[in-house]
Amino acid sequence: MSNTLKDLTAGTAGGIAQVLVGQPFDICKVRMQTSPPGTYSGLMHCAGDILKNEGPLAFYKGTLSPLLGIGACVSIQFGVLEWFKRYFAARNPNPSVNALGSGQLAFAGAAAGLANSVVSGPVEHIRIRLQTQSDKARLYSGPGDALRKIMRAHGVAGVYKGQVPTLWREGVAYAIYFVTYEKLMQREMRVHAMRREDVSPAKAVLFGAAAGYALWAVIYPIDVVKSRIQTDGFDAASGRKYSSTLDCLRKVWAAEGVKGFTRGLGPTLIRSPFANGATFLGFELASRALYGSR
Repeated sequence: MSNTLKDLTAGTAGGIAQVLVGQPFDICKVRMQTSPPGTYSGLMHCAGDILKNEGPLAFYKGTLSPLLGIGACVSIQFGVLEWFKRYFAARNPNPSVNALGSGQLAFAGAAAGLANSVVSGPVEHIRIRLQTQSDKARLYSGPGDALRKIMRAHGVAGVYKGQVPTLWREGVAYAIYFVTYEKLMQREMRVHAMRREDVSPAKAVLFGAAAGYALWAVIYPIDVVKSRIQTDGFDAASGRKYSSTLDCLRKVWAAEGVKGFTRGLGPTLIRSPFANGATFLGFELASRALYGSR
């Protein structure tokens, strides 16, 4: 099996772990981001409302789309990241992927995020449509139905609604994400004079959690804008509020100020260490099984 195929397989394992752990928190985040101000007083209010009105399975609404899509997204992320790590390592005086500089890792991470956005944009759009629809007024019966109806009515542009903020988010986010994780791994190996595969799984979870917090600390406002646009109407006839990313940014600021860009942050911060720790744990364990000692 080629290195790239191994990286893609390990990334898929990380993506599946991320979805299974993070999905209940994510639906609360999206509901809080996109509902009218004052709908929920906090995470527990939102979660309690979903549980009371829609039942426990509602926390996994739209899961099939991210389970397949996010698995593919994380697979792409790690596939591109590891390819660039090997590319830079081969051209460094010290030819080791464990000695790459922050700039090289940031470039690799940004490239991974941008490559991933081709899949993550429509996957998240469909997931958010499913997460925010009411059981009493269901427009879509599932991800396949949503994809067909959006494509039929609005074409490819409709499926990729919100792609501009998605590109901004993914490029910046994954540069920060992977620099943080890789630098923590490098420090652990240097301080304890060990190989990467000897770093404990618990440390992979801890470093993944730190990487997740670093990511959200920087890009949460653009994630709010992305969610707002992806739940907005497709055109004037369907009640579109925002004409562009910048228009959404201006209107949220004018109507709600800073608070408009932090709604849903609570469940995101609670979800982050679990979901991102699971992602890196899944990737590291799968990589060790596929590569053995390196």
